[in-house]
Amino acid sequence: MEIVVSAAVKQALPPFKAGVIIYNNIVVDHSPQMLKGRLQLFQESIYFDLQDTPIADIPELAEWRAAFKAIGTDPSRYRPSSESLYRRIQKQNFIPSIHSAADVNNFFSLYYKIPIGIYDLDKLQGNISIDIGTDRDEYIAINGRTVNFARKLVTKDELGPFGSPIVDSERTSVTQETKNAIQFVYLLPSMKQEQCEKLVNSIQSMFIQIHGGEAFHQIIL
Repeated sequence: MEIVVSAAVKQALPPFKAGVIIYNNIVVDHSPQMLKGRLQLFQESIYFDLQDTPIADIPELAEWRAAFKAIGTDPSRYRPSSESLYRRIQKQNFIPSIHSAADVNNFFSLYYKIPIGIYDLDKLQGNISIDIGTDRDEYIAINGRTVNFARKLVTKDELGPFGSPIVDSERTSVTQETKNAIQFVYLLPSMKQEQCEKLVNSIQSMFIQIHGGEAFHQIIL
């Protein structure tokens, strides 16, 4: 499987980078109490922090909003998923435990304030590209809504679009039957290579600690 960033993305957002982690032979289940507790406590901490800090003043969220604008996406209409999570917490609409893979994903998206997507690798076909979508690119998202990806970052396999830093697709969603997965970590464009490696390693280590299996990653530019 080859994973590439399109010329259109490189032209619109030259410092774009993403971490890609592939997991094999994992066990997805109900989250252990440790993970549930950390996710809940961290959301409560964020909620209180947001009483004093407007979301617009959080540098990481602002950087991804600017990246969306550079690509041609209106970030007030289609928000980076990390910002959407923060806005939910601001309304005290805390994210519930879903399953272990989704909970790790949400925890690190909140912790690093960046979009992260995870997909069932066995539901993908062929090579993968990260591109700027057209009017023909759309899918049913995990929230049940059909989303069109014209002028938005979108990840595609040979069957079509399946992921983005906005919302993931129903087609490739991870479930408790998932044995192999692929995770896209939408790194801050301003991050240096050493920072990227450290962040991606941190996510990979915790995921394997909870789910078992094997993993390897790469930083794609």
